[in-house]
Amino acid sequence: MSFEEINSLIPCLDRIEACTHSTSLPAVPGQYQLIVVRRGHVTVFPESGESSICTQGYACHPRIGGYRIEVPRTKAAEYVIFNYRMLPLEQQEWTLEGPLGTYSEVKIHYMVDELLRKTREELPEAGSPEAAAFRYRTRLMLERILYIFLRESHMKKNEGSVTRSIEDTISYMNEHYMLPLTLSMLAGRAGMSEGHYTVLFKKQTGRTMTVYLRSLRIEKAKQLFSQTRLPAKEIAQQVGFSDYFYFSRMFKKEVGMSPSEYLISVKPKQI
Repeated sequence: MSFEEINSLIPCLDRIEACTHSTSLPAVPGQYQLIVVRRGHVTVFPESGESSICTQGYACHPRIGGYRIEVPRTKAAEYVIFNYRMLPLEQQEWTLEGPLGTYSEVKIHYMVDELLRKTREELPEAGSPEAAAFRYRTRLMLERILYIFLRESHMKKNEGSVTRSIEDTISYMNEHYMLPLTLSMLAGRAGMSEGHYTVLFKKQTGRTMTVYLRSLRIEKAKQLFSQTRLPAKEIAQQVGFSDYFYFSRMFKKEVGMSPSEYLISVKPKQI
């Protein structure tokens, strides 16, 4: 599945259905389904091929045959089924099929909720300008959901190399913490957008880049307090804090005491 395909086709939403129970999807030529899991997980059984546990998204294709969607017996699940067609602009086949992943669940769920709300309202009269506007809006939102799944599924497949890129920037921070490092600089070093980098960095470290760097600098400051007789202001500058008052405030937040109090506490350890 490539972006060339989505460039050559227009998605047209026929029906959207919210489900909490197991169901079967028959194969209908030219009819595709997109499953978006909103809570829990489901297991998707294609007529031909291996089953998959789905926690985010799944694309069904009629050439595979029908599908069975099973909700766990002991756990609740909520999912939405988009039934759609792809109108060709060129002679291009739509091949999207199988498990889909995303880093943007909140964004997708917002659009799903909006589409469900719109289709549950009284639909505009067929042939009216309002009906045309409604069809256009649903098409754009479906296209956006497909784009996000397509783009971020590729990202997740390359997550091994992405993980190495995050680890490289962490090593860089550990060695160059005293420099004026920025989110933009580190995301560029990892070869990804700032938003994507922020999500993956927090997933890997449990902290944002800013919090990680601040904690790293304060740990280095603690080492210098223990190993040198340098004044607190000079230590703050050496570990990358240009504003001493900010350093003092963050140091107390992290360590539980001010730099001067900490210096007194480690003074007997100094040579």
